[in-house]
Amino acid sequence: MKHLVVSVAGLGWRDAERHGLVRAAGLEFRPARSVFPAVTCVAQGTLRTGLPPRAHGMVANGWFCRETRKPSFWEQSSALVSGPRAWDAARAAGATVGMFFFQQSLGERVDFLLSPAHVHKHGGGSILYRYAIPPEDDAALRRRNGSFSLWRYWGPLACPKAGDAVLADFLAVAETRDPDIAFLYLPTLDYDAQRFGPDDSRCARAAAVLRAELETLAAFAEKRGADLAVLGEYAISPVTRPPAFPNLALRRAGFFAVRTLGGMAYPDFHASRAFAMCDHEVAHVYVRDPSDAPAVRAALAATGEYGRIEERAEEGEWAHPSAGELLIIAREGSWCAYPWWTERREAPDYATHIDIHNKPGFDPCELFFDRGFALHPRTCQDASRVGGTHGRARDVAVAATGPALPGSTYLEAAAALKERLAK
Repeated sequence: MKHLVVSVAGLGWRDAERHGLVRAAGLEFRPARSVFPAVTCVAQGTLRTGLPPRAHGMVANGWFCRETRKPSFWEQSSALVSGPRAWDAARAAGATVGMFFFQQSLGERVDFLLSPAHVHKHGGGSILYRYAIPPEDDAALRRRNGSFSLWRYWGPLACPKAGDAVLADFLAVAETRDPDIAFLYLPTLDYDAQRFGPDDSRCARAAAVLRAELETLAAFAEKRGADLAVLGEYAISPVTRPPAFPNLALRRAGFFAVRTLGGMAYPDFHASRAFAMCDHEVAHVYVRDPSDAPAVRAALAATGEYGRIEERAEEGEWAHPSAGELLIIAREGSWCAYPWWTERREAPDYATHIDIHNKPGFDPCELFFDRGFALHPRTCQDASRVGGTHGRARDVAVAATGPALPGSTYLEAAAALKERLAK
């Protein structure tokens, strides 16, 4: 039996109900409690291993390396995800496996792979291409579909049609390679829900695009005799409060240190005693000296901006060594923004650019152009424009052809899928 597993960013249960996706493409969705923290890399780590983040190690979309004292976001090495893969048994028995547009996929033990992988040129600009296994698939896709545009995949120009581009590349390869097991990521719902909030009418258009994509995938799976499983990664909720700025609070309390260069305040992670790595509604707080933890917690709690502050504990779902000593969750309707400055002149140079690898935190403001720089476009720094966020454990939508994936949580559904793939 062949299998097609589709991971959909932002497919929450309430959104499925709101946009008539509870029944779509021959699938009947049901609610399942998301993994926590409810962000892409955590969900995808659980989906490919059937394990919680404390076991597979993806505790957010980024983490802080204590040895180099450097935060990293959106790294692509598959070695960052620990644990046996859901397809290991099937592949050992001779099945072929493909992975398409998943995070942390480079170097993965699969037969076919596609991932965006641009190259930064020393003189500025980028070379846009796909990382492909086998490599000749990228050349074939260039002839058929053109270069893969990262500018449509993330940033102010990103839109639901990015999912169509992903789907077109997947179909072009899958129709030729015909993998027995395929994992596919669709970002279709993500952009407008974060920009405008999930209740905005523009999200209905994104849902219509997703419905068409699922119908195409259902027809493809039926033609290939494949089971189809679709799982939402997280649910996006409306932003109704101002964001929290944990690094600003830590700087004011003397825990977060900066270096001022050309008037711009850059973080000094070598001198900082505590740092908050922000990722949507949650932030991992890394505290160098454990004796500082109570004071760091008190400084954050004093702001009144957080619904919960948790300590890392062995039994905790997110309690992996790469996690912070503390984890903070913004109040409902709010989210955690990474800036540590209030004066615009102090903003580092990367604050006004799409720079997902150098920014020490996720920045949804990259979805917007700065209105004040029409001649020289920049991304904005106005966090009040962000309309939707995620990270809390909420219900996502899960469905499969044939027997339903059992369990009331995403983790249970992923574990059940792992067992199904092994048969």
